[in-house]
Amino acid sequence: MGLGFGIASAAGLRSLGRTTEPAEPTSVETSGQEADVATVTETARFEAPVLDPSAQLDSGQTADVVFAGGRVIDPETGFDRVGNVAVVGSVIVAISEEPIPANRTVDATGLVVSPGFIDMLSYQPNGYGEWWKVADGVTANLGMHGLRFAAADFYNQWEGKSPVHFGGAVHNSHVREGLDFDVFTTADGSGLSRIRAAVERQVRDGYFGVHTQPEYTPGVEIAEMVEMATIAARLGVPFTVHARYSDNVAPGLQSEAVTELVDVARQTGAHVHIEHLNSTGGTGRMDVALGQIADARAEGLSMTACMYPYDFWATGLATARYSNGWQERFGITYEDLQVAGTESRLTAESFREAQAANKLTAAFAIPPEDIVTGFGSDFMMIGSDAILETSHNNHPRSTGCFSRVLGKFVREDGVVPMIDALAMMTIRPAELTGIGAPAMRRKGRMQIGADADITLFDPDTIIDNSTIADPAQESTGVVHVMVNGVDVRANGMNVPTALPGTTIKSATV
Repeated sequence: MGLGFGIASAAGLRSLGRTTEPAEPTSVETSGQEADVATVTETARFEAPVLDPSAQLDSGQTADVVFAGGRVIDPETGFDRVGNVAVVGSVIVAISEEPIPANRTVDATGLVVSPGFIDMLSYQPNGYGEWWKVADGVTANLGMHGLRFAAADFYNQWEGKSPVHFGGAVHNSHVREGLDFDVFTTADGSGLSRIRAAVERQVRDGYFGVHTQPEYTPGVEIAEMVEMATIAARLGVPFTVHARYSDNVAPGLQSEAVTELVDVARQTGAHVHIEHLNSTGGTGRMDVALGQIADARAEGLSMTACMYPYDFWATGLATARYSNGWQERFGITYEDLQVAGTESRLTAESFREAQAANKLTAAFAIPPEDIVTGFGSDFMMIGSDAILETSHNNHPRSTGCFSRVLGKFVREDGVVPMIDALAMMTIRPAELTGIGAPAMRRKGRMQIGADADITLFDPDTIIDNSTIADPAQESTGVVHVMVNGVDVRANGMNVPTALPGTTIKSATV
């Protein structure tokens, strides 16, 4: 995406997720540690990345805010230098190694100054969970897993009430329910036409993606998926899918679920994004699943995927995933299940009680090596697939997803370089959601002219603290978060009166 801010070409979308090497070399003092957690010493010419030259701070102009002396990283261009970042209003206007006059200066020494993290696989705001995401460095809470509201009602409800940006995809299952289709009923003929018209209406009213989840709505057969993807392609939004199968036991294999989505991309030309591949489509076979997607991309198809950095998934016990044979299908027992918000694992008796209440329950069914493998893909993104609710019956990914990536997988385990991890949380989701939402084309970037959605974190201390038993724990190390040029977190504390989050809508509105 260049300065014209147009919709990305199909070729650009196929390369979504790349990180670009810096234009000029830098030297790094490692002191025995990986370069991406070391002190960067600049030796090359300082050339700030620019998205929009017209936004450049004028000579003699005073910035509203300057973040001074931090390690500034722009994953899209590969820029990684110690410098100063200036903001005027809601826009980044300067990135320089020279001092910048400002009405307010924030000392960023020892901190990483990054584009704000984009949680593209979250759910609707609730007035509570968004603040835990702020503490995790998130500046945009986007429900690409589908939002169960009419678009107009959803946007009206949250306008001016959120600390972070919000929006998402139309939920095919919710549309079907409103038209009296149960999860097992196949739609065809006039019924499919009614679903198609309702989904298109929601995109035209603001949603910037089309979501479906055939594992939980098995009545959605391939013909309906093709119809949904066709709408997405025609209206210029991505097709985001919770794949049909999440185990490797016949009938219904994960390999078949990924193949089905490759076929949908091939038939429709839509950009197909596979949600949480680590728990659906790639569990126990992540390298093979990534190979299927990579082959599709090499063919010229537009496909991406996301994951969350945990080796356990969670869903309600009354859902279709826990139908007959779940122990064999997932290779787990009652002892591998833990109701969120509790300390203990389940038994046969407590399982029945929790299932009757449809409790969200964590299942230790994901091989840890799948997560490590996922970090090596250049089209993988990070998405939480959760938002904390007041009941605290939530997966810890609702509050610690992004800090866990940076603390455990970057610093502690050295699995992924800092700049690649940040790409998975900033520019890649910005490009995916920017397919259909013009506002996202200025986010996810630390560039002159980009939106001032900025996260400052301490690379030496950032880590998640949330657990299954107690997910309501703020992450450590997220020091400052700015949304739309407004501080929503400062000095390690949220600013509860700040509600600068904006509505993110499709280009068809």
